Amino acid sequence: MSPTLKAHWQLHFCVLLWGFTPILGALISLPAPQLVWWRMGLVALLLLAFPGVVRGVFALSRRLFFIYAGIGVIVALHWLAFYGAIKLANASIAATCLGAATAFTAVIEPLVTGRKFIARDLWLGFAVIPGVALVAGGLSSGQIVGFVVGVLAAFGATLFTSLNKRYIDGADPKVVTALELGAGALFMTLALPLLPHDGAIYLLPQGKDLWLMAVFVVFCTALPFTLSLVALRHLSAFVAQMAVNLEPIYAVALAAILLGETKELTTQFYLGVAILFLAVFLPPLVSRIRLSRRKADAATVETMP
Repeated sequence: MSPTLKAHWQLHFCVLLWGFTPILGALISLPAPQLVWWRMGLVALLLLAFPGVVRGVFALSRRLFFIYAGIGVIVALHWLAFYGAIKLANASIAATCLGAATAFTAVIEPLVTGRKFIARDLWLGFAVIPGVALVAGGLSSGQIVGFVVGVLAAFGATLFTSLNKRYIDGADPKVVTALELGAGALFMTLALPLLPHDGAIYLLPQGKDLWLMAVFVVFCTALPFTLSLVALRHLSAFVAQMAVNLEPIYAVALAAILLGETKELTTQFYLGVAILFLAVFLPPLVSRIRLSRRKADAATVETMP
């Protein structure tokens, strides 16, 4: 198996696991800021316990240390917006908003990584906009705020994915993940008192939140976040984001089954989701058809006398 194909499989496995994150975010009763704080802090502590990770963090140059720490703050803001969207609207809407990240990535990745703009990426990226617009048009007035916050989360996802793509070769993925999420947890520790809150600031998970948080931290954060950084070494940020667009599909299906959110959503919403689905699957299908035709043409030329 080629490194690129292996990276594709790794990334799609990560996306499947991420499909459960909106569900867990809705099921865990903690407010969004505290949820993000616990998620980042526990994952950082878990990874720092691995042999060589602490040594790897201190072995980084000062420049890379602060770059990864800065990316971690962006990750914290992304998750804060994403889980805020879940609490303000619902899991299906928040996950679907991530489809807008494709359009953002088509523009932002070339600016961050220094590569040329690719026309195909631009039109594929902006092809998801009608789907996102239909989703927005199918929402009630009370869900619009959650939708806007979800789009901001998509922008944050684009930014940290593009930055990780540029700097991922600077250190081991476990070291990068531990530093980024540790920096994000520290940022949230300082930010929590400044954010709106009702009562205690540093809430502790209790009851069912304890085991839900354990699943959240290990299987939906530490494992996929680290594995996605490994995959990014062989894939562009745009290709990765196109794969991540499957997360809303998984999340909407899981939300319908586990949370019963179908009653809250309209036909227009599902039409928008269908467009996002096509934007993910149609380009690879067209590429495979073209590749098959090229191979067939080449074989024909070789057999000609």
